Amino acid sequence: MNYRKIANTLSWVLHPFLLPVYLMAVLLTMTTFAHYSTQVKFYLMWVVALYAIVIPFLVLGVLHSLGRISSFKVDNRRERWLPLAVGIVCYVLCAITFAKIPSAIFLRKFMVAAACCEAMCLVVSLWWKISLHLTGMGAVVALLVVMNIVGVGNMLIPLMVAILAAGALASARLYLGCHNGAQVLAGFCGGFVVAMLAVLFL
Repeated sequence: MNYRKIANTLSWVLHPFLLPVYLMAVLLTMTTFAHYSTQVKFYLMWVVALYAIVIPFLVLGVLHSLGRISSFKVDNRRERWLPLAVGIVCYVLCAITFAKIPSAIFLRKFMVAAACCEAMCLVVSLWWKISLHLTGMGAVVALLVVMNIVGVGNMLIPLMVAILAAGALASARLYLGCHNGAQVLAGFCGGFVVAMLAVLFL
């Protein structure tokens, strides 16, 4: 069995760019937000995809062409600050867009939480390499826990899937040699705590 291929596949499938889209899909199908019309759901998914995937990916392409980053994986800690800064701006813009929908305040909180996680990674990355992948997974687990507690839907199954996915992703990142144990653990715990605090208090 080609474990490296499996690890790489997990790293791409559970890439931080894609996690907001997965979470939004869960929100729009398994929670009280499922009552939104198809048009509204499509609009929300498009907004998240635009700010979480399309714009950041295009920015990475520009930065790579300009020689500001050596790889789309952005494994070099010193190259991360600009992509992360762009990510923060994108999530803030996404939150502002959601703010125009009165009933979507919970969705806005999620985008604010994502921006806070990006900010945390930016600050930490100035001195130390933290796992961006596990930060994203930690945030997802935290948001699913919050949703389960406040009762917007039964998130037990998605939460179990997210925890298992986080464990598999951590193993993949360690196997590929992208991070050590401390970086993976710090990423997950940091993402969990920051996202939890952001949703509860911001």
